[in-house]
Amino acid sequence: MDMVTVLMCTFIVLFGMSTVDQAKFEELRNSLATGFGVTESEFADTADGIVVEPEKVDEEGESLTDLELAQAELDDLVTLREKIKSNLDAQGLGGAVQFEIGERGLTVRLVSTETFFESNSDTLSASVVTVLDAVAPPLAEVEYHISVEGHADYREPSGPFPTNWELSSGRSVQVLRHLVEQCALPAERVASVGFGSAQPLTAGATPDELALNRRVDVVALSDQPESVRSLLPELAAKQ
Repeated sequence: MDMVTVLMCTFIVLFGMSTVDQAKFEELRNSLATGFGVTESEFADTADGIVVEPEKVDEEGESLTDLELAQAELDDLVTLREKIKSNLDAQGLGGAVQFEIGERGLTVRLVSTETFFESNSDTLSASVVTVLDAVAPPLAEVEYHISVEGHADYREPSGPFPTNWELSSGRSVQVLRHLVEQCALPAERVASVGFGSAQPLTAGATPDELALNRRVDVVALSDQPESVRSLLPELAAKQ
């Protein structure tokens, strides 16, 4: 009887080993990998064996949804916008820029009834220098990467710029240089790009409309995943 009992137990163990639940095995493997430090993570969902990125975890260790992450990102962008507006208002320049919060982040659009850029020129006017001096300090305090994007109106330039690509690029570079060299914005977080006349704000041809298209956009770029950033426009519109 002892021999029969031992044989029965042996066959039960062999049967149990032959029917491994693959899903449970994967969860166990992931949890063990996290526990032994193979996968670096500040937090881990030990119930499901899922490694959770630190920025997606709240103070209590619970995973955040995309909507919650988007709302937190929107709050940060709104705070940045209000700081810039406060600086501009203090200089009497409250209407000198336009703000837009979208999927890319916060856009500070340098447009005004005053001309920031003369036709066929990338020279910074006195008014745009004053605006940049007010915009730069809040940007320097945050960790967003900054894209400085130059634009031109549809008219083809004359020398020294062969096309609007060179003209718009020249404008963005001049703004970037002022932000970095005069306003101490960290150079490793700033880049410039020229769009030529490909992205006008208006299709009109009046002097005011042409001046509107001669602009530079300073964009604080969100580093959230696309699934989070895609929620920003709707949340911003509701707010």
